[in-house]
Amino acid sequence: MRISEPSLVIGTAALLAACSPSEPGSLPGEDDSRIACALGDEAEFTEQCEAERVQNGDRRELVMRHPDGGFRRFEIVSDGRGLVVADGSEEAIVTPLSDGRIELSVGTDRYQLPATVRPGAGGG
Repeated sequence: MRISEPSLVIGTAALLAACSPSEPGSLPGEDDSRIACALGDEAEFTEQCEAERVQNGDRRELVMRHPDGGFRRFEIVSDGRGLVVADGSEEAIVTPLSDGRIELSVGTDRYQLPATVRPGAGGG
């Protein structure tokens, strides 16, 4: 399922609030903002990435920072898509997980984020 498909609607506020596992309701960039990720050819997810919310002019972004200094930027949009890739030409793919999270994939990098999928999303 591509992130641009209108059938999957991510509750952006819930996604941002839930990125901090130690304090529900806090935003990434405050306190503990570690998230599980699997980068490149890594098979296992580990909490090695950091999610940071930034304001870039009039755009709100979520930056996934990698332990090697690399990062991926996503624009937070309010048109029902939730997140879109802010730079680069690779598409983001969102896969809902059964435990209230999503897997966000771009190229060979994968992130697991808490998210809210609105009722009726996914064609139902």
